[in-house]
Amino acid sequence: MFNLRGMYAPIATPFENDEIAYDRLEENMNFWLNSKLSGFMVMGSNGEFVVMKPEEKKELIRAVCEMSKGKKPVIAGTACESTRDTIELTEFAAKVGADAAIMINPNYYKRALSDEVIKTYYIDVANASPIPVLLYNNPANTGINLSSKLVADLSYHPNIIGIKDAGGNIVQIAEIINNSDPNFVVHAGSANFLYPSYVLGAVGGTCALANILPDECAEIQELVDANKHNEARLLQLRLLEINHSVTARWGISGLKAAMEMLGLFGGIPRRPLLPLSDQDKKLLRDILEKAKKPA
Repeated sequence: MFNLRGMYAPIATPFENDEIAYDRLEENMNFWLNSKLSGFMVMGSNGEFVVMKPEEKKELIRAVCEMSKGKKPVIAGTACESTRDTIELTEFAAKVGADAAIMINPNYYKRALSDEVIKTYYIDVANASPIPVLLYNNPANTGINLSSKLVADLSYHPNIIGIKDAGGNIVQIAEIINNSDPNFVVHAGSANFLYPSYVLGAVGGTCALANILPDECAEIQELVDANKHNEARLLQLRLLEINHSVTARWGISGLKAAMEMLGLFGGIPRRPLLPLSDQDKKLLRDILEKAKKPA
């Protein structure tokens, strides 16, 4: 089993002329490979998987697995609305070298998606998957919160090994850690609550901010491990505004603009999302400068 401890980046997908720019992706991957990141998540929310064709998803997973060169593990986002399609994409991800699959829950037929329906979905996928499965709780995008009870129940499935929880409810994260299988891995799904999650027992994070400040994100955990809690707390506070800027405030458009400011290739998001305005870029640049690691 690969190590899920540490900071993972849900990597952004670079587009040029509305096509995936694989040469630019490789440049970004080289930066991330030489950072303190423990691994990568491809086709997460920041990867814009919802606006990709099925063949694009497969080629992107294949490319990231090849570019990682076995140096760092790759978790592939394989969520589809149907169980059958999710299993098919998960099997493909396993075939091309992904170490694990992660998936948000189905969410379109919300009124019908009871805990029992969602639980059956994950169990069906986990039973069929040749690689370990992680849950992904992202209620801001799905409109459905995976309850701590549901997660704890699923944690005892032998092929469901962890969760990325982006909900931001620290009480729920505590309940999941407390009630789940002791070997079940919890990742904070945002850099906004890394420090409190680590204190409660999370073992890592999968955070948008790690695309642009991977070392700073990873260092919060290093400081906690070294029992330097005040330093970890101060670093957590320093990252709050920039994290908000590239998630809740400006989202993917802000994240990609920040990547450009740091010499990475962000490009523009795929429509219908729009790039950041010049005025917002100026605000973002000031926020980014305040958050960067002191010289």
